[in-house]
Amino acid sequence: MATEPFDFRSADGHQLSGRLDLPDGAPRAFALFAHCFTCTKQSIAAVRIARALTQRGIGVLRFDFTGLGESEGDFADSTFSGNVRDLVAASAEMAGKGMVPKLLIGHSLGGAAVLAAAGDIASVTAVAVIGAPFDVKHVTLQFGDRLPDLMAKGEAEVDLGGRPFTMRRSFIDDLHRHDQAARIADLKRALLVLHSPIDQTVGAENAGAIFQAAKHPKSFVSLDDADHLLTKPSDAAYAADVIAAWASRYLGAEVEWAEELPEKRVVVEETGGGKYQVEIKTGRARFLADEPVDVGGLGSGPTPHQLVAAGLGACTTMTLRMYAERKGWPVAHIRTVVEHVKEKSDLAQPDLFTRSITLTGDLDAEMRARMIEIAEKCPVHKTLASGARIATQEAGGI
Repeated sequence: MATEPFDFRSADGHQLSGRLDLPDGAPRAFALFAHCFTCTKQSIAAVRIARALTQRGIGVLRFDFTGLGESEGDFADSTFSGNVRDLVAASAEMAGKGMVPKLLIGHSLGGAAVLAAAGDIASVTAVAVIGAPFDVKHVTLQFGDRLPDLMAKGEAEVDLGGRPFTMRRSFIDDLHRHDQAARIADLKRALLVLHSPIDQTVGAENAGAIFQAAKHPKSFVSLDDADHLLTKPSDAAYAADVIAAWASRYLGAEVEWAEELPEKRVVVEETGGGKYQVEIKTGRARFLADEPVDVGGLGSGPTPHQLVAAGLGACTTMTLRMYAERKGWPVAHIRTVVEHVKEKSDLAQPDLFTRSITLTGDLDAEMRARMIEIAEKCPVHKTLASGARIATQEAGGI
């Protein structure tokens, strides 16, 4: 993962400090992360989730809200509305640099902020919230017995997470202006709600209320025994895995690829990640290949021989499906397992590919025997069995 500074001006004129985390190779999408109340871009959850998402090809901007971390401004003057404006400003800066955010992720009050900001960021197609409150006024529970003084005097010092912060009544007055229920109902984006059932800071009933208010498509994932701040690395990594897998349906990365390669062309190019990692492009498909960690690779994708075995397995399964369909045979499911062995003691011996085929369906013995015969006619099988000619030439400079 590469990380670089990403500073920008807020709508209120403050210089906000951000970090842009980028994956190895071209990002397939960009996300904008909003940290929890009084946290910073360096919070455990922010860093770990950003790191995990970059490993899945998603670039992530995390930044300090006004008055926090390395950003300018006085936190005492901040408001929830200001946080929402900060998010909108961040998204505009990203878009202006060709990194249009499609995914918003918010943690705790940051989750409430992304729900509020989503309607003002047209590019966003998916929103994920972690431990988020349904009603933004929930945050005042953290002020404890200092709340009456704050309301009466207009300002008070409160203890938040073991640190003193000066809060003003203007912060609370602003909270009353936000109707999150209406916003969530009108979100018009795919929504993922992640929450721990034992969250002691923001109770799980908040997740239920958010989920009930939202319209489909919506999903809920329990974070089991995670704490509110996701302090355990395994909890942050799990949340990132779920977000990345869920969001892939809504990010529409495939339509962002500049061109569809000709059917018979495969382009393999180094990504710069590790020693051997390459990106493979064919048609509209994009994926990584690599070598195992024990030989100096990152283990981030199939090896070259695994790709050859995968080609044989895919071709076998497809050929058998075509034959069964043409014959009208009741083949319910086809599974092909391919193992590759290279005889190191006798290099003159050709490589051995062992193919095991499982056929599910009401087939008699004659049908099954014929299907195994047809496997021998798969085009990739014929290529491997007969050998192939390879012509190599230099393409010239890039």
